[in-house]
Amino acid sequence: MDLKPIKTETDYQNALKRLEVIFDSPIGSPQSDEADILGLIIDEYEKKTFPIEVPDPIEAIKIRMEEMHLKQIDLVAEIGGKNRVSEILGRKRKLTLEMIRNLTHRLNLSPELLIADYPLSK
Repeated sequence: MDLKPIKTETDYQNALKRLEVIFDSPIGSPQSDEADILGLIIDEYEKKTFPIEVPDPIEAIKIRMEEMHLKQIDLVAEIGGKNRVSEILGRKRKLTLEMIRNLTHRLNLSPELLIADYPLSK
């Protein structure tokens, strides 16, 4: 087991190839232990090199609506009217505190995600 930090794209590709070889090793074997450690090293490199940005509140709402197969009309109770839902999702109006509270429960999104600032369309 010759493990070292991943510093370059070549190191990363080599680590992925090695992990592919030892991935299905029997639990408790030296190769299984190596796979566990190598997986952690790869994960850390990927988090630093390929960060995933959190979507803005409106994108998060749209993503969750798609996941839950909801239409705009399904959020009328949480936002307050068909026109208001359209204005919010069209970025013509900002979410209010009450809307954030309602959407947090309805869509199971964190309040921290929904309170983030986002630009309005012009």
